[in-house]
Order: sequence, then C-alpha cells, then structure tokens
Amino acid sequence: MAITLVKGQKIDLTKTNPGLKKAVIGLGWDTNKYCGGHAFDLDSSVFLVGSNGRTNHDEDFIFYNNLESRNKAVIHAGDNRTGEGDGDDEQIILEFDKMPQDVDRMAVAVTIHEAMERGQNFGQVSNAYVRVLDEATGTELIRYDLGEDFSIETALVVCEIYRNGSEWKFSAVGSGFQGGLAALCKNYGLDV
Repeated sequence: MAITLVKGQKIDLTKTNPGLKKAVIGLGWDTNKYCGGHAFDLDSSVFLVGSNGRTNHDEDFIFYNNLESRNKAVIHAGDNRTGEGDGDDEQIILEFDKMPQDVDRMAVAVTIHEAMERGQNFGQVSNAYVRVLDEATGTELIRYDLGEDFSIETALVVCEIYRNGSEWKFSAVGSGFQGGLAALCKNYGLDV
C-alpha cells in the first residue's frame, strides 16, 4: 500500500524499501474546461542538483529535448502533449546505483509549455499528482496529490529526491514559480 504524503512531508525511500534499485516517477494531471483556444501541453522535467543547489552539467537537465542524463541514471519516457486518458501522463525512470556522486538531489518539475503566450497557468490544472513506483514490481510506494493551491504559477517543483548518507529520501515540495521553464532553469543555474 502506498504512503500518501502532504506538502512538506519527507520520507525515506530506499531505506524503507530495501533492494529498491530502479524507481518510476509517475506524474499525472487534468486540465479544467478552458476555452482560450489553445490546448494544454504540460511537460515534466528533472534537474540533477549538486551540493551548491545548481546543476553541474547541461546534461543534468532532463526534459523532452534531453531524455537521458549522463550515465543514464535518469531516463524521461517521453513527452505526452495532450495529457488525455487515465493513469500517468508522463514517467521518469531513476536508477539509483548509476547516479553520479556529484548529484545530491533530483528536483522533479512540471511546466506548462508556452503558458504566457496561451494565457495558461496551474490554476487551470486539477488532480495533479506524483507517485513513486518500484520499477521491478510496479508497486506504488509513495503518492503526493498536489491539490489546487495554485493560481498564477506556470511551473511547479513537485518533489525532490535527495541523498541522506547512502540512502535516498523523498520530499513533497509543491512549490510554484512564475516564468515557466525558463524561471526553473535559471533557479537551478542553467542559461536559457
């Protein structure tokens, strides 16, 4: 049975799940009825962050145009441009043993593609969640439902997975940004 978290909670991921080598991060959402003339295109991404709070290499930003990190420790399963259907809209696969030693945490984010041009924001998105599954068994380990606390934000850091000694922990972040993907990139030290 999955453990359900609320914003701000942290939990051991690998310590409470011994033998967890590969995890799947599943992200899902629905868009509210919207008549702005443009479809929604939400995109997930991962920033591999060092102890300085910034990415160490351009390859440490995994998204629809860079589907694999160095060492293939993080693999993005691909962009879902519509979000239609049930289940996860996008997935990211993490392999803990391959994670470079200079990576202290992984920030998992969701942005709205061309949000400013389309007049879109996370106030128009509902039922957003992130979940962590054991890749080997498909068992859901952790789930965090984001709720509807956002209005004008165009980017969200959904969660972080971070090192704690030799183990990995999960933090339910739910932090919104204005400025979309560009603002997130700047926050993690990337030039766009």
